[in-house]
Amino acid sequence: MERSDYEPGQYVRHPQRPDWGLGQVQSAVGHRVTVNFEHAGKVLVDTRLVTLDHAQPE
Repeated sequence: MERSDYEPGQYVRHPQRPDWGLGQVQSAVGHRVTVNFEHAGKVLVDTRLVTLDHAQPE
């Protein structure tokens, strides 16, 4: 199994979708990261296509 650069519980932001708000990583397996965003809900992100920005909770 591939190791991910993200871990459940971490906070992130999607660089191309700032309107989604702050997100919290729910699961991370290899390049597949499920994030629960404030304004978009749960989104599956392919980190081969998008590098999520690490963030701090507000």
